[in-house]
Amino acid sequence: MLKECRSLSLWTNMCKFTTNAGMGPPLENVEGVFSNTGWYATNQFAVDVIFSNRMKQYDCLTNDSSLAAAIFVPFYAGFDIARYLWGYNISRPEWKIMQGRDHFLVAGRITWDFRRLSEEEGDWGNKLLFLPAAKNMSMLVVESSPWNANDFGIPYPTYFHPAKDADVFAWQDRMRKLERKYLFSFAGAPRPGNPKSIRGQIIDQCRGSKVGKLLECDFGESKCHSPSSIMQMFQSSHFCLQPQGDSYTRRSAFDSMLAGCIPVFFHPGSAYTQYTWHLPKNFTTYSVFIPEDDIRLRNGSIEERLSQIPPEQVQIMRENVINLIPQLIYADPRSKLETFKDAFDVAVQAVIDKVTRLRKNIIEGRTEYDNFVEENSWKYALLEEGQREAGWHEWDPFFSKPKGESAGDGSTGSSAEAAKNSWKNEQRDQK
Repeated sequence: MLKECRSLSLWTNMCKFTTNAGMGPPLENVEGVFSNTGWYATNQFAVDVIFSNRMKQYDCLTNDSSLAAAIFVPFYAGFDIARYLWGYNISRPEWKIMQGRDHFLVAGRITWDFRRLSEEEGDWGNKLLFLPAAKNMSMLVVESSPWNANDFGIPYPTYFHPAKDADVFAWQDRMRKLERKYLFSFAGAPRPGNPKSIRGQIIDQCRGSKVGKLLECDFGESKCHSPSSIMQMFQSSHFCLQPQGDSYTRRSAFDSMLAGCIPVFFHPGSAYTQYTWHLPKNFTTYSVFIPEDDIRLRNGSIEERLSQIPPEQVQIMRENVINLIPQLIYADPRSKLETFKDAFDVAVQAVIDKVTRLRKNIIEGRTEYDNFVEENSWKYALLEEGQREAGWHEWDPFFSKPKGESAGDGSTGSSAEAAKNSWKNEQRDQK
């Protein structure tokens, strides 16, 4: 806020008033009215900065909140609200044009962190995506909601942030030439508290297979905390298993594709309905889909299923995965790739395209879809060119919401619980 001090007031340049720890510029005692020192042209609304800077000099500060008699929140609330009191928000001309439908923001967390259903402040997350203004905006998150139209999935960041095209070419060539000794692998922890999770069965199958590799994740010291251990396993595998975690998605899916490993998904919400801007609509070209019930109810053999794919088909799929790498990674922000579009480029272009279509539809007095149903939001990105209505889909059972449940398909639980568990398990599992 201090760096953007010109935006703190519509009528006053507050920059000079934020100097000298919020006291403002010194006053000269020309007429002898003041003392010779200690006088400043202090703005009446500058107490935020003065108080905060004064607190830094307080003698009895502690970093242990359990020992504190009171906790100071260093937020310039007065400056913040001043920016919105007089038409800065939804009465701004930029907002009025499309009522915010051309605005977008980015949040590097799952959508459920911003969709608290209750009024209880102690419950998980906030209500950002339920705010009237936010409902018109597009929020780019690493996991979107299947049932809402105002958020869109973008890739989790990987460990690779190349500064030039040559770095990408070299990495792709290296992934093509690797010898992969495992048919499949899995990095993750079981979910004993979730009776519908298939992770336990997947772990058992990995342990019982001579061509499978398991990297077990749990609290405490674990190779799952080591990027090199994780990437080494993925680079040694033809297929990488990506079941749901506490929510639909996992960061591990992108780490594995970066390693040229073909992902195996068990729920369409883990990738196919999430990252429609960044992944091909025809998911069979780069991945394998095994429905959860094939494992949960029928105890199907993952090894048998993957072994049936011809080696030449595996090679084609792996090449497709390797070719996807540029658009799944975020390049070094201090540089720019010349020939590749990275995940950022793809997302921004998708937003621009979305807004352009919307503007055109407004001018022509039409809507993009017929009988749009927000609860079916996940279906619309899967429609073929020219289709304007979302009907029955084979994945409907995966996204049917049990009565009274706010998220998940029964296998991930409520949105708040999924987000809370996600936070607790970040330390032990590849999100």
